[in-house]
Amino acid sequence: MDEIKLINLAKKGDKDAFSELFLIYKDKLYRYAYFEVGEDDAYDAVMDCVTQAWENIYTLKSEKAFLSWIFRILYRSCSAYIREQIKRKESGNIDELNIASYTDFKSVELKEALEILSPEEKDIVLLSAEAGLNSKEIGKLLGLRATTVRSKLSRGLAKMREFLEVT
Repeated sequence: MDEIKLINLAKKGDKDAFSELFLIYKDKLYRYAYFEVGEDDAYDAVMDCVTQAWENIYTLKSEKAFLSWIFRILYRSCSAYIREQIKRKESGNIDELNIASYTDFKSVELKEALEILSPEEKDIVLLSAEAGLNSKEIGKLLGLRATTVRSKLSRGLAKMREFLEVT
């Protein structure tokens, strides 16, 4: 069944259709969360996202916007986990922020290249590369103009390329 039909069925309350949609996007959602919040919180962030998406699927206005809509939910979920990590760090409950090793999905060099980016550049690169969102969708999610997203993406990728060429 195609995604548009699955989305329409899910909007009508069909749990099986929603489950099929989740299966289509689960790897992309998890990889994005893994890079954003680390291994320990990635699964929880995705599950929070999926729960919120199911509870609010009826609010989706355009079936074609499903991917950017669910990544907007995941972005917010990851942001909440990052804030929680910072609170734990500040309260002394953990020695360091919970940052993933990244070795399951990408090389150590890629992890290091992502770490040289600003948080905004990292978000843009991951939303583009892992989520497959275009500059307009990323801009809407982050509150930026599409042209700003494209320039920040270009700069971020150039920084990463330069870093990877040196290492």
